[in-house]
Amino acid sequence: MTDNASDDKTLTKNQRRAAARQKAQAARKKQKRRQRTGRVLLQGGIALALVAVVVIVVVVITNSIRPAGPGPANMASDGIRIGQDFVADTTPALAADDEPVPSATTAASDTVDIVVYLDYLCPICGQFEAANNEYIAGLVDSGAATVEYHPVAILTNQSVGTRYSNRAANAAACVANYSPNSFFDFNTALFEQQPEEGTRGLDDAALSDIASGIDGVVDPARIATCIDDEEFGSWVTAATQRAIDGPIPNSTVETLAGTPLVLVNGQRYDPSLPFTNEEFRNFVVTAAGNSYADSSTATPTPAPAESDAPAEPAESTTPAPTETPAS
Repeated sequence: MTDNASDDKTLTKNQRRAAARQKAQAARKKQKRRQRTGRVLLQGGIALALVAVVVIVVVVITNSIRPAGPGPANMASDGIRIGQDFVADTTPALAADDEPVPSATTAASDTVDIVVYLDYLCPICGQFEAANNEYIAGLVDSGAATVEYHPVAILTNQSVGTRYSNRAANAAACVANYSPNSFFDFNTALFEQQPEEGTRGLDDAALSDIASGIDGVVDPARIATCIDDEEFGSWVTAATQRAIDGPIPNSTVETLAGTPLVLVNGQRYDPSLPFTNEEFRNFVVTAAGNSYADSSTATPTPAPAESDAPAEPAESTTPAPTETPAS
């Protein structure tokens, strides 16, 4: 058997040293090549990571400085007002840099103004709707009252990252823009199918299905595209901030501190919980009566017929009638 050891015996001492040096030099060169390759790969990885970070930063900055888009038609006040036969007031869309125009009050006539600021994820808003939606519908349909809905998104962080409050408010804006006379029914349906706070909420397809399922809705395909694209998403953010900053038009309320905020002829409704329809209808008659007494006119007649029974109190485990805006 022949090996390197036997071969080395035939070499002189100097030859063996020279051979050892050659082997050592070859090993060092190989190690240097590995080190250079590692540095190149490391530097390339760092460069790619830096590029990814830069891209993310650019996207974030771009999104943060991107100007707000125009608002939906029929919501020039940041809300949509609905009158007799559930017909919405029509208004042009606001440009991105326009200030909202408060709706004209009807307090000098025999029509009561009801204004509701709501978040579609807010459980207390759902309780208010369950107790009073049918009553409000009767007043509006008969012409005894108008109702103006202001969808806001203060519970953005309460839907496991899906931003349900924003998406639902955007869906409402889409309906206001493309099928305004369907808004009351869409608003009702959103609360009938309201998800629980802290859940993912309804996805965009479900929101589109609700809209398309309303009798008489106009252009459901266009509404579905509006919902998918969040066409009025930036408007939702801007309108919410305007409400939080205040003041609330046509009232003495300075800012939106929580939802629901309910105004009747500019007077704030401060309910006891659980909600009862009897309490709210009494407040409507009182607020309307006070307003008309001040203007030396007859008391309006928004009170329901005697045959209408108060709705059963809505169950509630919530300790307060308003919710703190999410940060």
